[in-house]
Amino acid sequence: MPWTEHTVVREGVRLVCRDGGGSGRPVVLLHGLAGHAGEWDALAELLASRHRVVAVDQRGHGASERRPDDVSRAAYVADVVAVVRHLGLERPVLVGQSLGGHTAMLTAAAHPGLPGALVLVEAGSGGPNPGVAEDIGGWLDSWPVPFASREAAAAFFGGGPGGEGWAAGLVERDGGWRPRFDRDVMTGSLAENARRSFHEEWDRVVCPTLLVLARKSFVPAEEVDEMLRRRPETHAVSVPGTGHDLHLERPDALYGALSAFLDGLAPGAGSAVSGHG
Repeated sequence: MPWTEHTVVREGVRLVCRDGGGSGRPVVLLHGLAGHAGEWDALAELLASRHRVVAVDQRGHGASERRPDDVSRAAYVADVVAVVRHLGLERPVLVGQSLGGHTAMLTAAAHPGLPGALVLVEAGSGGPNPGVAEDIGGWLDSWPVPFASREAAAAFFGGGPGGEGWAAGLVERDGGWRPRFDRDVMTGSLAENARRSFHEEWDRVVCPTLLVLARKSFVPAEEVDEMLRRRPETHAVSVPGTGHDLHLERPDALYGALSAFLDGLAPGAGSAVSGHG
């Protein structure tokens, strides 16, 4: 899919995004922790005929600022707002996976007039999770960096579309393939999630919302139940045969769920849509 690269600078922090262009309803795609904009390529291809698709390398990731001073949840949210305003996106659909979904949710809560709809992929509002930074740090430490090749990296990450998606985020440098992020920036980005829940922010979301979960979801069932109790108008679907990276494993199924959800919205819808699947 052809796309134009944009650089948005907010308070000295460089943010790079891919813009597929077009005049359809805009969709902003936000990757998860340690991810990159390119992991949305398969979904972006499917969306491109009907939507203007923008995929963002979030701060600390990919081609964006590698070591920003501020990795707070508020900083990530302000980045999304800056990209939306810089590109002139009108009531975009915010789609995020994992921590990117968390960022999308917080953006919708803090700026209720900005998104036309919200799609959370393997993301929730629960917490606190005091061990999350340690767990993620340990996982990152297990990477045998530098990888000898992208193929070796893909195999390490489990092979298939999921492994290939993770390997695509690496860059070849100094005799091997390395991540485009730093460990401390990643763990620092989780500091607030370790300390508290975000149910109150979830309560403030007013736009139509779709929750897409993997069959082997990282989001605890009790957290999903609490989210649906608080906002029973939320649509929720589960994708068979998938894990946390379902957007890599089954972009076709995610596209189907996303399209059905968006097709059910009235033009310019900004209020809740009843029912959940």
